Amino acid sequence: MFCGAHVGARPAYAQAARELGRALAERGLGLVYGGTSIGLMGLLADAALAAGAEVIGVLPGALAEKELAHRGLSTLHVVDSLAERKQLMFDLSDAFVALPGGTGTLDELSEMLTWAQLGLHRKPLALLNVAGYFDQLLGFLRHGVAEGMVREQHLAALAVEQEPGPLLERLFADA
Repeated sequence: MFCGAHVGARPAYAQAARELGRALAERGLGLVYGGTSIGLMGLLADAALAAGAEVIGVLPGALAEKELAHRGLSTLHVVDSLAERKQLMFDLSDAFVALPGGTGTLDELSEMLTWAQLGLHRKPLALLNVAGYFDQLLGFLRHGVAEGMVREQHLAALAVEQEPGPLLERLFADA
C-alpha cells in the first residue's frame, strides 16, 4: 500500500484508511506498507493490526532514526534507501493500492505502473479514489491516452474504486 504520511484535509481519507485496514484483515490478507506510525500510513497499519492482519513495514533508516517507525508491527524492515524500500515492498507484495498521499505516494505508484508497462510484473494495481482525490491524476492519464503517450491497456490495468470493499473484491476476483 502506498499512502500519505499526513492524514490530509478530509476526514474521509482517515476513514478510508481505517476501513481498508479492517477489510484486509477480514479477507485474511496482510499489509505491506511504508512502516511509519504517522498519517494515513499509521492509521491503516493500526486498523489492520487491530483486526488481526499481519502488517509488514519497510522503512528507510533515516526515517526510523527520526522515531517515525511503527513499533507494533508484525515485521519491520529497515533499509538503506528509498529505492531499496520500493524494491522490497515490491518483492513482498501481491498487489499495489494507492490511497491519498503526496509526492512519495505518486512516486511509488508511478514506478509500479512503469514496471507493469515494461512487463516487469503482472501484479494488480489500484487507486482508492477517496472523495475524488485522484480525479486529476486520472484526467492526466486519460489525456496521455488521447495524446498517444499512454496506452489504453496500461490505463485500463489500473483499477479505480471509491470504497475499500469493492476495491479488494476487484483486485482479488481471480485469486
